[in-house]
Amino acid sequence: QVQFVESGGGLVQPGGSLRLSCAASGFNFSHYYGSWVRQAPGKGPEWVSSISPSGSRVDYADSVRDRFTITKDNAKNTLYLEMNNLKPQDTANYYCRRGSRSSIYPDRGQGTQVTVSS
Repeated sequence: QVQFVESGGGLVQPGGSLRLSCAASGFNFSHYYGSWVRQAPGKGPEWVSSISPSGSRVDYADSVRDRFTITKDNAKNTLYLEMNNLKPQDTANYYCRRGSRSSIYPDRGQGTQVTVSS
């Protein structure tokens, strides 16, 4: 059974930083792309970033490029998202999924809430 457990969210002031983690089980992340997706209240899901199975290729939405960094530790089967210079518009529930932006699997976890506010 595929499962994801996201953590690391919280309340942060604009300009602050957070590091999100996504521990996966039921499959081997070294064989799949991994992605972060976010959903703000009242809005649809927004793809944020993807990383290749080996971690050598990464891709970002324009809205987070140069502020967010996606990494993975295949030995721990865990995906990470380092978020810097956070803005109020980054406020959302963040969750991870198997797959890339163009080919993503439906399973997901509960996510972790990120709130950026002064």
